[in-house]
Amino acid sequence: MSMNNVPPSDPQGGRFDLNAIAASFPDTADTMLLDTYLTDSASRSIRVFRVYRGVPAHYHTQCDEILHVLSGEGTFWIDDPATETPFAPGQLLVFPRRAIHALPRILRAPVVFLAIDTPRRAQDDITFVNPEDGTPAEFIAKL
Repeated sequence: MSMNNVPPSDPQGGRFDLNAIAASFPDTADTMLLDTYLTDSASRSIRVFRVYRGVPAHYHTQCDEILHVLSGEGTFWIDDPATETPFAPGQLLVFPRRAIHALPRILRAPVVFLAIDTPRRAQDDITFVNPEDGTPAEFIAKL
């Protein structure tokens, strides 16, 4: 991150070098995702995260999740697996609170998103449709 970035605990905002942040993610991870919070307040969180493998059907109970594709390509669906469709850089994916969604396939790595969550998304706010698909600790870790 550049020197002009605001620490993650500062809710006021700042300037962020998204390309530098995306480039800072390692090539592999033990979890499905790694993320870093750019801002984190009661009203919203803004994160950058990298997806390392397909993400099974899940939902979030605390927030709406808005994802801007920074890099990579894959597929996603919302509410119905039959609607699986590709995503690519420059596209925006919007998942309302409690909407079941998945990112089943990575077509071109690295897949990196800018996420805006309203209100804030807690690290453990994930419920897998099939509990055997994972736990919050297996889903995401902070960079």
